[in-house]
Amino acid sequence: MAVLVVDGAVLTCSFGAAPSTLSASPSPAGGTNAGAATIMDFAPFANIRPFGICSSPANPQVIAPNSAAAGVFTPQPCIPATASPWVPGSPAVTIGGLPALDNACTCNCLWAGVISVISPGQQAAQV
Repeated sequence: MAVLVVDGAVLTCSFGAAPSTLSASPSPAGGTNAGAATIMDFAPFANIRPFGICSSPANPQVIAPNSAAAGVFTPQPCIPATASPWVPGSPAVTIGGLPALDNACTCNCLWAGVISVISPGQQAAQV
């Protein structure tokens, strides 16, 4: 069974060099769901913080220094570029009318990275 993801959960990106944390948006429902995340918590910087250094060959910030360095691969600081919600979400559990974010969800970065949850921030609430 999947586990509900909350504010402070630890995330990883397939092209990032370091883990990051999730900042859940304030719950419109408030109450007991305060701090719980939904699939709409995907905004760069506001919800998903940088993952240290990006090594994606699809990232323009990585491509430009490689060209300038005569093809020597040069990773650059991560700037998350998420443009779509987490998938698939928990259809059985909603928070403020939105599917809850569970630890099986992933979010795609525009530079081909796949962001996933490595620690949901709690273990008690399953969805």
